[in-house]
Amino acid sequence: MAKFEIGKDSFFLDGQPLKVLSGAMHYFRTLPEYWEDRLIKIKQVGLNTVETYVPWNMHEPREGEFNFEGLCDIERFIETAAKVGLHVIVRPSPYICAEWEFGGFPAWLLKNESIELRCYDEYYMGKISAYFKELLPRLVKYQCTKGGPVLMMQIENEYGTYGNDSRYLRFLQEEMIKNGIDVPLFTSDGESRMHLTGGTLPDVYKVINFVNTDPTNTFDNLLAMQPDKHIMCGEFWMGWFDHWGEHHHAGEQALKNFALGAEGLLKMGASFNLYMFHGGTTFGYMNGANTLGTFYQPDITSYDYDCGLDEQGNPTKKYFVLRDLIEKYIGPLPALELPEPPKTTAFGKVELTHCAEFFSQVENLAGEPKVTAAIKPMEYFSQNYGFILYRSKVRPMGKAIVELFDVHDRAHVFLDGKREGIIYRNDEDEDRQVDYVFEDGDTKLEILVENMGRVNFGQYMKDFKGITDYVTVDGQKQFGWETYNLELDNTEKIEFAPCEAGKYDGPVFLKGNFEVDEPADTFLRCDQLTKGQVWINGFNLGRYWTPAGPQKTLYIPAALLKEGQNELIIFELDKAEELCVELTDQIDLGPVPGE
Repeated sequence: MAKFEIGKDSFFLDGQPLKVLSGAMHYFRTLPEYWEDRLIKIKQVGLNTVETYVPWNMHEPREGEFNFEGLCDIERFIETAAKVGLHVIVRPSPYICAEWEFGGFPAWLLKNESIELRCYDEYYMGKISAYFKELLPRLVKYQCTKGGPVLMMQIENEYGTYGNDSRYLRFLQEEMIKNGIDVPLFTSDGESRMHLTGGTLPDVYKVINFVNTDPTNTFDNLLAMQPDKHIMCGEFWMGWFDHWGEHHHAGEQALKNFALGAEGLLKMGASFNLYMFHGGTTFGYMNGANTLGTFYQPDITSYDYDCGLDEQGNPTKKYFVLRDLIEKYIGPLPALELPEPPKTTAFGKVELTHCAEFFSQVENLAGEPKVTAAIKPMEYFSQNYGFILYRSKVRPMGKAIVELFDVHDRAHVFLDGKREGIIYRNDEDEDRQVDYVFEDGDTKLEILVENMGRVNFGQYMKDFKGITDYVTVDGQKQFGWETYNLELDNTEKIEFAPCEAGKYDGPVFLKGNFEVDEPADTFLRCDQLTKGQVWINGFNLGRYWTPAGPQKTLYIPAALLKEGQNELIIFELDKAEELCVELTDQIDLGPVPGE
């Protein structure tokens, strides 16, 4: 058993001074087969702690259905960290941000449209209580007070950037204590006075999050509020994340800025957590998004983050800069003994030989449609992720405009089976409509909407998906809808047939097979495709958007491959110029500033 205490100039573990030098790694963004490799590298750089968030939506994907296996096996992750000699900091929800879908909240919370998130809302708090009863008892035995590696746990996350409900924060504190948590609790917020007063509790330890090439005065507001406690940067941003349509955040200037900031923290004798140290991959549909209310910015699949270990787990320049700084200010480190680099193979071109036109597969994948008078968002149907198809009949009226209010996030509009337009959430008003000349007889109107990730930060997190308001035809509201919910977690039901030569307009399912003699990491390029989702041997790898960039390759870990034949399924939404993709041995996350 150990006692972890917070002194004025240091932490103390069993009475011995301890500066926490931590690196962030999310167990849910790296396959379990690679956890030990990444954790050894965190230890080898000179850090003594690993920090992780806990995503509620992964652990309770459907209300009352809990998952703590595979990517969600947090106990195995903590045990692996202890095995390699690392302490652990846990940040256990309910909100994590993390550029993660809905900030870690489960989408089913939005079934109740009146829910108020991140405040003292009784409905919301009841759901947290039920979740904590499942999660927290699993963590109790790993606390340092019980002989485990966990030093501290967080209450909420950067709450001061969102709200100021201290009653809500107190509720979370009491729930954690009630469920057996007895290590020190802490809050983490921005450095400003407003963030600290809104996001903290008087009797709870506070840390601040920032990036600064000279952190000398960054702790001033914290010290004014908490003068008798050791200073810690809860997140020193080692790099940054990317949105679709941006450049890749990396480069020599970013390296220099990190080196200056990290050296400043070490000089000051502060404890810190480097966010991220290993970013990993946001598999499946789990990327988040940002918005200021109008302009929507979904995150890419890679969470490389330009940090200490790249998406594949390779040490970067920042890794070696940090190790040198730790040796300079903390003391000599053992000789560097890194695990063998991951084997990487270019398996070459994969021909997409089989196809399935989307509309021919809708009933296979979604079953019978749900019938409603008014159009409804995904959450109304208890759908979390993926795609939603709306179908209705329009009476003839000659030339008319079909207009969508509002699209979350990208809609394909079909009239009598022909795509007439693609409408994106960021389009100007005049681009959110389709002009059409309706013939005699009923016209079939179909709208396929892609959920590209719920907002994970800020004041607009109640981000319903699909068509979130209504549809008009020539200004008249359209009623009478059939809705198909397509999370596409059942791709084995797709009925493929051999492709014909030539280009293919989406939406279309494409399939190819390739042989593997020995599984190895590889990277998927979709240069001849436009936009869609990828499954490898049934595992939802993530989305690509080739012309938007910056990301050009999707990382396929060797653990997803098998000896012999492997299956690749792609849901191409827009257009396939050629029916082939490439498996390369080179990661490509796009251009960086100055290139």
